[in-house]
Amino acid sequence: MKNKEILIEANNAVAAGDYEGFLMFCAEDTKWTFVGDTMLVGKEAVRQWMAANYIEPPKFDVKKLIAENDFVTVSGDIKIAAKNGEAKSYAYCDIWRFHDGKMAELMAFVIETEE
Repeated sequence: MKNKEILIEANNAVAAGDYEGFLMFCAEDTKWTFVGDTMLVGKEAVRQWMAANYIEPPKFDVKKLIAENDFVTVSGDIKIAAKNGEAKSYAYCDIWRFHDGKMAELMAFVIETEE
């Protein structure tokens, strides 16, 4: 599979609530940076973050998906259920770096928006 297809399949797993299915596409030492907020290193850190933050599967609305060499950039809108049950809306831009067919690194820019 090409990197773009891998990311689409991985994000489909997240949207279906299959977080372990998503993690299959990640490198063991995957590194996630939420710019201005959090940094995660390794699948276990990502697993714990997803368990805490994806109470319900997020809803993605992808606007752009661009792939070149080892990088895939995706931007759009996402709705995530908060712990109090309310859904929050965000605009996001994710820059993924792939290595050996796995998602090795993420730099995520996420901004809360109004619906």
